[in-house]
Amino acid sequence: MSFSEKILLWYSGNKRSLPWRSTRDPYKIWLSEIMLQQTRVAQGLPYYLKFNEAFPAVEHLANASEEQVLKLWQGLGYYSRARNLHATAKMVVEAYGGHFPNTYKELLNLKGVGDYTASAIASICFDELQPVVDGNVYRVLARYFGVDTPINSTSGVKYFKQLAREVMNTENIRDYNQAIMEFGAIQCAPKNPKCSNCPLNESCVALQKNLVDLLPVKINKTKVKKRYFNYLVMLDTENQIKLQQRRGKGIWQNLWEFPLFETKTESNMSEIKHHLTSNFGLGSSTEISLHNEDQIVHKLSHQHLYTKFWIVKTDARFDDGIALRKLDEFPVPVLIADLIKTLKNSYF
Repeated sequence: MSFSEKILLWYSGNKRSLPWRSTRDPYKIWLSEIMLQQTRVAQGLPYYLKFNEAFPAVEHLANASEEQVLKLWQGLGYYSRARNLHATAKMVVEAYGGHFPNTYKELLNLKGVGDYTASAIASICFDELQPVVDGNVYRVLARYFGVDTPINSTSGVKYFKQLAREVMNTENIRDYNQAIMEFGAIQCAPKNPKCSNCPLNESCVALQKNLVDLLPVKINKTKVKKRYFNYLVMLDTENQIKLQQRRGKGIWQNLWEFPLFETKTESNMSEIKHHLTSNFGLGSSTEISLHNEDQIVHKLSHQHLYTKFWIVKTDARFDDGIALRKLDEFPVPVLIADLIKTLKNSYF
C-alpha cells in the first residue's frame, strides 16, 4: 500500500465531522481555509459558523461594511485576514460575477490567496491535481521522509512542494489533501504524536532515527519586539468613554481602542499624569488609578505588548464620547474586549 493510500485509509476511519467537509462550494471552502490559517480548528469553527450565518453567500460578505466584518472576526487575530477576506469577496462579486475562479492559476489572482489556499480550493472544489502544503503537511512529510531542509527557506518551500506533488493521490485528490492535513493535525501532531499506532510507523525515517522531536526544521528569522502600551480608560461626568480607531499599516488596523500612550519602558503614575495634562488638558481634579499592577503581556507573532490600563475619571464632558452601552458595537482587539468585560461590573 502506498503512502497516499495509507493516509486515505486512516482518514476514512479518523476524520473529524466538520461542516466544510460536506461541500464543494468554493465560497465555504475559501472561508474555512482563510479562517484556519494559523488557527486551531476548535478556535476557528465558531467563527466559521458565525460568518456563514451572517454572510451565507459571497455577495452578502461583499456588501457588508468593514466594521461588521471586523466585529465578527474579533478575537480570531491576524486581522489582515479579515480585511483581505472582505476585499476578496468584493473582487469575486465585481470581477467574477459572484463565481470563484475554478483553476489554481486564476485563484492566485485573489487578494490574500496564496499557493496553499489556491491549491486547497482548486483540489477540493474542482478536483484539480494540486498538492496542498500547510504546516501539518510540512510536518508529516519532513518526519516520514526524514527531511531536515528548513521548511521556511526558499529551497525548503520548493522542495516540499515538489515532494508533496510526487506522493499525492491522483485518483482522489479532494479527499487526499484533506486527509494529509488531518493526519498532521491529529496523528502526527506537533507535540506528542501518536507514533505507536501510526499506520506509517514502520517506514517513518524520523521514528527510526529518533528525530521526531527535531523535525520539521524551521529557521527562526524574526526577533520579537517588546512594546509598552498604556491604555487610558477615560470616563467623563456622563459616563461616556473615549475610543479611537487605529490607522496606518500596523497591528489592529481599523480596529477601535482606548486612547493609547506608548512608552519605551514600563510607565509610572507621574508619566501618565504628565501625558494627560499635556495631551488632554485634564487638571488636578482628575482621578487616576491603575487597573492592573502587573503588566498584561499580550503576545503577537512578532511582538509582545506589555500593557497597563489606567482608569481616568474626569469632571469634564467629552464632545466625542461614546455611551458605555454602545461599546459592544465596536470591533476591538481581544486585549481591549477582555478589559471591557472585566470592568463592566466595577466601573460601568
